[in-house]
Amino acid sequence: MTPPPGAPAAWITEDVATLPKNIYGVTKLAAENLCELFHRTHGLPCLILRTSRFFPEADDNRETRQSYADANVKANEFLYRRADIADVASAHTLALQRAQAIGFGRFIVSAPTPFTRDDLPDLATNAPAVVRRHVPLYEDVYLRQGWSMFPHIDRVYVSERARTEMGWTPAYDFARVIDVLNTGGDPRSSLARAVGSKGYHAETFADGPYPVE
Repeated sequence: MTPPPGAPAAWITEDVATLPKNIYGVTKLAAENLCELFHRTHGLPCLILRTSRFFPEADDNRETRQSYADANVKANEFLYRRADIADVASAHTLALQRAQAIGFGRFIVSAPTPFTRDDLPDLATNAPAVVRRHVPLYEDVYLRQGWSMFPHIDRVYVSERARTEMGWTPAYDFARVIDVLNTGGDPRSSLARAVGSKGYHAETFADGPYPVE
């Protein structure tokens, strides 16, 4: 789902065809298809939640880890590919309550983005300028934190369907992160702070929190 060089950022909804890049993605897609088959064949209510990043572990990209503070990375991601674990938990609770009525559906669970489709060309070339238009306070807050915005954003995960069809009401987004940081607070939910990092493997790897191949 990464656009080619020179192309606008991708607007990712549930209708965008996915092309898995590793065994992790292949198994996720296979599980989705299996759930859809059981719904179609046996009438089993099933809602698929495609959750954005909510884990506290370090980024799996070496260049990103070396270029940005971890909290900086996660704050940036709230613009387009992250959710707080409290909102992820509420989405799952809601899915259990709504599955019978909805029957079957795929839903992206990600913090609401401030971006629109009109922003996609500029996100690919000058993301900080786009963020400045939507959340102007971010520049001062980031300056005090010693942080920086990613120069380019290649995709935006859109959670509109989860909010309109499932009734999901996430509480955490980039604007809230900035508001809380501006007052010296911790932008994470109390649940995120309590859960902390659980890790992926008992062993430690030389490069990153887990193998990426």
